[in-house]
Amino acid sequence: MNTPRVRRASVRVPASTSNLGAGFDFVGMAVDRWLRVSVELRESSRDDAGMVTIRRTGTLRALDDAGLSDVRQDLIYVGFNEVLRTTGGRDGFNGAIHFEADSDIPIGKGLGSSAAALLAGAALANETQGLGLSLQALAQGCASVEGHGDNVAPAALGGAVLVTPAWPCPAFSPLPIHESLGFAFAVPDFQTSTEVARAVLPSHVTFRTAVAAAARAASLVQGLSTGNRQQLTAGLADVLHVEHRKPLVPHFERVTAAARTAGAIGATLSGSGSSIVAVAPREIAAQVAAEMADAWREVGVQADAFATRVCQAGLAILPSNGSGVVPTHLPRNIACP
Repeated sequence: MNTPRVRRASVRVPASTSNLGAGFDFVGMAVDRWLRVSVELRESSRDDAGMVTIRRTGTLRALDDAGLSDVRQDLIYVGFNEVLRTTGGRDGFNGAIHFEADSDIPIGKGLGSSAAALLAGAALANETQGLGLSLQALAQGCASVEGHGDNVAPAALGGAVLVTPAWPCPAFSPLPIHESLGFAFAVPDFQTSTEVARAVLPSHVTFRTAVAAAARAASLVQGLSTGNRQQLTAGLADVLHVEHRKPLVPHFERVTAAARTAGAIGATLSGSGSSIVAVAPREIAAQVAAEMADAWREVGVQADAFATRVCQAGLAILPSNGSGVVPTHLPRNIACP
């Protein structure tokens, strides 16, 4: 009797924060929180051919609690299937697929959990089918599914990334982050919907607003690379999206004020929220994060806090023996101090 053919692969993908104020839809940064997913593809009997299952642990249990029982709606599977669909990479496989997924990335709180899931699935399809797609190609494909690339790009490539609109797909460029800067996060116990956060944005802005947005975006990029406080203050004070979205995040002004009082250069939404991110001198970033979380707790909102530098590690393939990490990109520091 022939032994059924089994294919296995495992990946690790970081969280990400996007926008950082005036960098709406074009600035993203990898963050030291992780999604780990493994997949097993097994040739099987006719009874379970085409079966797809998943076991979720960590923060992903929130999806089970929310009743996401159809695995084919899980973004891990969506990313996996999208790669197979667009490359014809099914290779005749019609067996059973099982995912094991564990995460410490908060779900629905502006830290790129959706992008990480899409990218993990896409990378697993790439590995198990031997397609040889580059990180750029995987990120561009996931960006087309998500509608923007400011989370998937840093999750794939690590570091901070500029996303430049281009046809037929966006271009990704490394964005230097000054070594003096730290990033403080306060993560509340409520979510915001990306769909709702997009829906509250205006369909048109004035010419004056567009000019101000361009100037602040330039200040943000320059400030992140130089650490210049004045430029960062301007760049974090967005005029395009934050004013429209902050009513979706209760006590936004209270929490951001606490960050500034604690010494942060500025604070804003992480992605579209509900988390808030502050940019601060690296040595006080942890204290800034704690003060933001305390500001929420004082009004009855439970919140977690953490601080990190930009995480230089992006998507990585985990060896089957679990002994280490094999980066799938050019060598970079894998640590996230």
